[in-house]
Amino acid sequence: MNFHDEYQQSIEQPEVFWRKQAEQIKWYEFPETILSQDEHGFYRWFSGGKLNTAYLALDVHIEDGRGDQLALIYDSPSANMKQKFTYAELRDEVAKFAGCLRNLGVEKGDRVIIYMPMV
Repeated sequence: MNFHDEYQQSIEQPEVFWRKQAEQIKWYEFPETILSQDEHGFYRWFSGGKLNTAYLALDVHIEDGRGDQLALIYDSPSANMKQKFTYAELRDEVAKFAGCLRNLGVEKGDRVIIYMPMV
């Protein structure tokens, strides 16, 4: 399919289009329903589906053999600082921070707000 065909399908057959997109993602639980609409016209996407965005952002790339590839470049002219992280290094930093949160008593289901500057 070319771009035009994909675009047309997204408009004419949104459930088919979005199912195809969802099949490209590693889910813990694949959605029971791809797209539904309630009586007020509000859409609900991927009902019953469960995934982990942190896993999809880092671990999938490492599992696929890209752990040594560059994942993030931090360049701050104001702090005169530049850092580079591979997927594996970034995963390790995330794990350290997760450990810090656990040590502070944060548990699954808790809500945490973290301010992250634009990087």
